[in-house]
Amino acid sequence: MSLSDSPKVAPTLKAKYVSPSASQTISHSLPPTSPTDPTSKKTAYLSMLRVRIVEMQREVNGLLTAKMEKDKAIAATNGAKVDEKKEEENYGEEVVEDED
Repeated sequence: MSLSDSPKVAPTLKAKYVSPSASQTISHSLPPTSPTDPTSKKTAYLSMLRVRIVEMQREVNGLLTAKMEKDKAIAATNGAKVDEKKEEENYGEEVVEDED
Protein backbone atom coordinates (compact mmCIF):
# COMPACT_ATOMS: atom_id res chain seq x y z
CA MET A 1 0.00 0.00 0.00
CA SER A 2 1.43 3.38 -0.96
CA LEU A 3 0.80 6.68 0.83
CA SER A 4 -1.74 7.67 -1.81
CA ASP A 5 -3.69 4.49 -1.05
CA SER A 6 -3.66 5.11 2.72
CA PRO A 7 -7.13 5.28 4.22
CA LYS A 8 -8.12 8.43 6.05
CA VAL A 9 -8.07 8.03 9.81
CA ALA A 10 -10.63 9.82 12.00
CA PRO A 11 -8.79 10.33 15.30
CA THR A 12 -10.41 10.97 18.66
CA LEU A 13 -9.02 13.15 21.42
CA LYS A 14 -9.72 11.48 24.79
CA ALA A 15 -9.15 12.23 28.47
CA LYS A 16 -10.06 9.82 31.24
CA TYR A 17 -10.55 10.76 34.88
CA VAL A 18 -10.45 7.93 37.41
CA SER A 19 -10.84 8.17 41.17
CA PRO A 20 -11.85 5.63 43.81
CA SER A 21 -15.44 6.90 43.66
CA ALA A 22 -15.94 7.70 39.98
CA SER A 23 -14.56 7.67 36.49
CA GLN A 24 -15.40 9.70 33.44
CA THR A 25 -14.17 9.79 29.87
CA ILE A 26 -14.30 12.93 27.77
CA SER A 27 -13.80 12.56 24.04
CA HIS A 28 -13.93 14.76 20.97
CA SER A 29 -13.87 13.59 17.38
CA LEU A 30 -11.42 15.17 15.00
CA PRO A 31 -11.66 15.36 11.21
CA PRO A 32 -10.17 12.46 9.24
CA THR A 33 -6.58 12.91 8.13
CA SER A 34 -4.20 11.37 5.68
CA PRO A 35 -0.45 11.73 5.16
CA THR A 36 -1.20 12.86 1.61
CA ASP A 37 -3.50 15.75 2.59
CA PRO A 38 -2.42 19.17 1.27
CA THR A 39 -0.82 21.62 3.67
CA SER A 40 -4.00 23.71 3.91
CA LYS A 41 -5.96 20.69 5.13
CA LYS A 42 -3.24 19.77 7.63
CA THR A 43 -3.26 23.36 8.91
CA ALA A 44 -7.05 23.24 9.31
CA TYR A 45 -6.70 19.95 11.19
CA LEU A 46 -4.15 21.43 13.60
CA SER A 47 -6.43 24.42 14.14
CA MET A 48 -9.34 22.11 14.97
CA LEU A 49 -7.10 20.08 17.29
CA ARG A 50 -6.20 23.23 19.18
CA VAL A 51 -9.90 24.16 19.54
CA ARG A 52 -10.76 20.66 20.79
CA ILE A 53 -7.89 20.69 23.30
CA VAL A 54 -9.11 24.00 24.77
CA GLU A 55 -12.68 22.61 24.95
CA MET A 56 -11.43 19.46 26.65
CA GLN A 57 -9.35 21.43 29.13
CA ARG A 58 -12.43 23.49 30.00
CA GLU A 59 -14.46 20.29 30.55
CA VAL A 60 -11.75 18.67 32.69
CA ASN A 61 -11.42 21.85 34.78
CA GLY A 62 -15.20 21.89 35.28
CA LEU A 63 -15.19 18.23 36.31
CA LEU A 64 -12.35 18.75 38.79
CA THR A 65 -13.92 21.91 40.19
CA ALA A 66 -17.22 20.10 40.76
CA LYS A 67 -15.39 17.19 42.41
CA MET A 68 -13.42 19.58 44.62
CA GLU A 69 -16.62 21.38 45.69
CA LYS A 70 -18.30 18.04 46.46
CA ASP A 71 -15.29 16.93 48.52
CA LYS A 72 -15.34 20.28 50.38
CA ALA A 73 -19.04 19.89 51.15
CA ILE A 74 -18.47 16.39 52.50
CA ALA A 75 -15.54 17.61 54.62
CA ALA A 76 -17.64 20.50 55.97
CA THR A 77 -20.45 18.10 56.85
CA ASN A 78 -17.96 15.99 58.77
CA GLY A 79 -16.67 19.07 60.61
CA ALA A 80 -13.29 19.20 58.90
CA LYS A 81 -11.83 22.56 57.90
CA VAL A 82 -10.47 22.70 54.35
CA ASP A 83 -7.36 24.75 53.50
CA GLU A 84 -8.61 26.25 50.20
CA LYS A 85 -5.21 27.29 48.84
CA LYS A 86 -3.54 23.98 49.67
CA GLU A 87 -6.51 22.02 48.31
CA GLU A 88 -6.42 23.82 44.97
CA GLU A 89 -2.64 23.54 44.59
CA ASN A 90 -2.65 19.80 45.24
CA TYR A 91 -5.98 18.64 43.83
CA GLY A 92 -5.61 15.38 41.94
CA GLU A 93 -2.02 14.96 43.08
CA GLU A 94 -0.57 12.60 45.64
CA VAL A 95 0.44 14.77 48.56
CA VAL A 96 3.20 13.89 50.97
CA GLU A 97 3.06 16.02 54.10
CA ASP A 98 6.26 17.80 55.14
CA GLU A 99 7.62 16.80 58.51
CA ASP A 100 8.64 19.69 60.75
